[in-house]
Amino acid sequence: MTLNSLVGSDIRALRKSRGMTIARLSAALGRSVGWLSQVERGQTIPSISDLSAIAGQFGVTISFFFRTENQRPEERGLILRAADRAPLGSRETGLVEELLSPSLGGSFEMIRSTFAPHSSSGGLHAPRKSEDGGVLVSGRLTLQIGTLEVALKAGDSFQFAETAYGWRNDHDEPAVAIWVIAPPVY
Repeated sequence: MTLNSLVGSDIRALRKSRGMTIARLSAALGRSVGWLSQVERGQTIPSISDLSAIAGQFGVTISFFFRTENQRPEERGLILRAADRAPLGSRETGLVEELLSPSLGGSFEMIRSTFAPHSSSGGLHAPRKSEDGGVLVSGRLTLQIGTLEVALKAGDSFQFAETAYGWRNDHDEPAVAIWVIAPPVY
């Protein structure tokens, strides 16, 4: 895969995961549907300002689209090196996520989530049309799935589908989880 086709594939996956039509995104960007379609198919290279506008629509940084640019061409879309991961979120919100998936074009995505000490989601997230699962790699975390609230410790795993959920880290150390989400939401 070329870098252009990966960028286009990522844009398409982000758009679809947000339930956004190509017409709605192109209108938000002030660009034609044809142009955006060509970008998503890797036939047109968007400018940096276009990529910045696209990133803004999805709440990611522009570096998200360049996470594989330093890789060997034969690895693109197959391997994502640790040094090339793009962080999503911020320490101020209490949650920093790293996309582990080399591509968003598949049927699932993998994310490494780091929950800051004494942070929370601030309540339940609305259910989304996805199935989530994961394992707590380190630390302790309280996970609320619907009305169930459970205290997780390193090694515990979880799985739920289309259910409201929230999290809380009441402890002095960060908690780290690996999530698998299908279909991709980033």
